[in-house]
Amino acid sequence: AETDRIDAVFGYEQIDKLQEGVERVGWCTNMRTVVLEDEPGGAQRAAVEYYFLAPDGSGFKCAQPQPAYFYIAVAKNHESEVDTSLRRKFPAQILDVVYTPKEDLALINHLSGLTKTYLMLSFRNTRDLMEVRKLLLPAVQRNRAKRDASAAYATDLTATNAASAGAFSVGGGSGDGGGGGRSGGGAESWLDSVEDIREYDVPYHQRIAIDTGRRVGKWYTVREEGGERAPSLTPCEERKAFGEPRVLAFDIECVKQPLKFPDASVDPVMMISYMMDGVGYLIINREVVSEDIADFDYNPKPDFPGPFSIFNEQNEEMTLRRFFGHLRQLQPHVIVTYNGDNFDWPYIDKRAQHFGMNLKVEVGFAPSTGDNGAYYVSTCMTHIDCIHWVKRDSYLPAGSHGLKAVCRAKLGYDPLEIDPEQMTRFAIEQPQLMSSYSVSDAVATYYLYMKYVHGFIFSLATVIPMSPDEVLRKGSGTLCESLLMVEAYAANVICPNKQVDDMCASHEGSLLESETYVGGHVECLQTGIYRNDIPVKFKLVPAALQGLIDRLDETLAYQIELDGVELSSVTNYDEVKGQIVEQLEALRDDPNQ
Repeated sequence: AETDRIDAVFGYEQIDKLQEGVERVGWCTNMRTVVLEDEPGGAQRAAVEYYFLAPDGSGFKCAQPQPAYFYIAVAKNHESEVDTSLRRKFPAQILDVVYTPKEDLALINHLSGLTKTYLMLSFRNTRDLMEVRKLLLPAVQRNRAKRDASAAYATDLTATNAASAGAFSVGGGSGDGGGGGRSGGGAESWLDSVEDIREYDVPYHQRIAIDTGRRVGKWYTVREEGGERAPSLTPCEERKAFGEPRVLAFDIECVKQPLKFPDASVDPVMMISYMMDGVGYLIINREVVSEDIADFDYNPKPDFPGPFSIFNEQNEEMTLRRFFGHLRQLQPHVIVTYNGDNFDWPYIDKRAQHFGMNLKVEVGFAPSTGDNGAYYVSTCMTHIDCIHWVKRDSYLPAGSHGLKAVCRAKLGYDPLEIDPEQMTRFAIEQPQLMSSYSVSDAVATYYLYMKYVHGFIFSLATVIPMSPDEVLRKGSGTLCESLLMVEAYAANVICPNKQVDDMCASHEGSLLESETYVGGHVECLQTGIYRNDIPVKFKLVPAALQGLIDRLDETLAYQIELDGVELSSVTNYDEVKGQIVEQLEALRDDPNQ
């Protein structure tokens, strides 16, 4: 109910179930996992709630319930036993068990079209799925350990038999019928037949996006079916261009003690600047700033206009309440920050708590439930922290990830800069200069997003089965993995489980905490093969090309010897060298390609 209230405050009303046959066209802006309660029996059903932006700028949302599921592999000829036992043990949790043939890349000769039958266990909601998974996952791990131990024992026994060369014979058959160490009795003996569990860790909304093909950033026709039936979603193929969401970028400035980082427990917020759809606003905390500020323009470039309206508030509490109230009035669909996950939102959250306000109740933002609360997210609005795009996708070096450096590199102008140690003093002695500095960050964040980030993230969201928040923050490996899962589903291939580190791994007798580099991550590099039908500008360094020419004899001699050929036996050396020199000189003399 609280989530529905916040969604309604920001313009997303639930589609009317009483008007059967009503159709609405909308551009999907976000999706999330929800739980629906059936009124008659009180049963809970998992669903994905989709948020839409209509062509007239209004918003609406609708929920699509779908069963959650995963697959298990069962020992041959034990499928019925496991099926019956699961239904008996979990009658309220398991919705259905379906025998599903899937292509398994782990099978020998799987390219021949060979398939393996998996049991697909479906559930009404993710809570029931987790309850059944809690029993099956440890059983699979135990059974896998038994199989590995049995295989190792069989290998050793085979080697011993070969060495004895018939000195003695080994009796065949252990009496378990080849069951790989099954207990053969007990109430839970059927668990010994569960060999593997697949696709059990796929987030629910991602699972449904893969299965249905629904993506954020696409247009859909939403039709209300009436009664208890869920609305239908069909792609609106005639609409191709992106919708036009309302985008708001904001930045805060805080008081700080000398030579210290701002402390949210004691240091107040003195300015909040934000820009939406090219129009800027600045809220001034007059407890800190020495005088009222009048409306002004901040235009760093003709392409980046910045007219700003000013709100001069009495104190910090009024400053925060003005910001929250104006957010509710503006109803943005996308909120943009720069390092907002780590600074702006946590700082505002703590300062709001200081005055008895709850950030989630006021504007719907709260720390994420996953990732140890590292990100601030909302149910209906998308939070784009541009620093994630800069780190993963901007190709800028690690030392140039600050907003000022990014502004110079990407927007092409030098932003206004003030020494952090002087900010509090300038708020008193030069408030107009400090106001200009505050709005400069909001302007840079807004235009950086509009020029580079917006199209990039929402374009990826049209092919990657994730919400924009996840597309922005996940690593490149995770995004590629999700694309492979889409292709695997289309090809009826069962996805392999993720590789996990060996908890008992050791090096030179010492237990390893991790076998990878601490803090290591994948960065995108601007290299690769470029298509000749798409113009790409290259700026070459003539001195480097001349260096290649000067060392050409040495390079060719090394490669010839590496190929196992005597240099003296090469008959066309001068001819090949001349061709290479000619090409290198052409590049050297015309470095701007």
